[in-house]
Amino acid sequence: MPRLLFLFLDGVGLGEEDPARNPLVAARTPALDRLLQGRRLVLASAPLDGERATLRAVDACLGVEGTPQSASGQAALLTGRNVPAETGGHYGPKPTPQIAAILRQDNLFMQVTRAGRAAALLNAYPPRYFEAIDRGRRLYSAIPLAAAAAGVPLLTAEDLQSGHALSADFTAAGWVAQPGFPPAPVLTPAEAGRLLAGLSRSYDLAWFDYWPSDYAGHRGTLAEAVGLVETFDAVLGGLAAAWEDREDLVVITSDHGNLEDFEARGHTLRPVPALLIGPARLRRDFADNLRNLTDFAPAVLRTIFGRPG
Repeated sequence: MPRLLFLFLDGVGLGEEDPARNPLVAARTPALDRLLQGRRLVLASAPLDGERATLRAVDACLGVEGTPQSASGQAALLTGRNVPAETGGHYGPKPTPQIAAILRQDNLFMQVTRAGRAAALLNAYPPRYFEAIDRGRRLYSAIPLAAAAAGVPLLTAEDLQSGHALSADFTAAGWVAQPGFPPAPVLTPAEAGRLLAGLSRSYDLAWFDYWPSDYAGHRGTLAEAVGLVETFDAVLGGLAAAWEDREDLVVITSDHGNLEDFEARGHTLRPVPALLIGPARLRRDFADNLRNLTDFAPAVLRTIFGRPG
């Protein structure tokens, strides 16, 4: 059965084709340009069914008033439930007790591992992250909480050093710049993309959580965001090249908009991208009926198990 790599980009919506406000347009993105057949990652480019990639615009508001937020949006992706509607609104960045209970009740990692299949969250976490969690000074965000609830171990500095995990910035350049962090090999973006592809071969569901995109939308300059997008594009280039002949699927999406509009400087109401890379049949089946964040979980299970989730 096909394997699936879920590449989650925090806070990336589909905006306008305006380089003055949208770093996804201002940046040089040769990998995205190739996948999207010369189009940019903007709302006007969707829908697209290309030779190598499929793009859909997906609603992140879920019929709930207010601006989408990370915890409730990620929980909707992970469970297939309309978490904002169930809990009375959008909430983030960390899960409320009610959202945490929903994630602990069931989620994609749990459904995959319960069926005897392999799942992993490919992010490496530094020692002080685990220390803060153990001492109650830090709360899990939705994605590591879902993995931990399923008994999927969070990966460590040792996993990063041995090439079995990636840092949150893909390359580990940011990791090694942090005082007190253990040493780690620094990769080029293309090397990180190839490693991501290689690691995913060991799992039926591999997930990577890229949160710097949301951080840049909130606090970075436009120039910094352009640099981040260009780094991501180089990672994507390495990933797509390594994926070319695989009968597996890459799913790239987000929980809410933010980075795509530097005039807003915060979360937006815009649709988020669903960018699919892999065989046309898998892309077509996954994209069928993909309308909002709750549609991802059943599509993931349909891909991995060959049946509705």
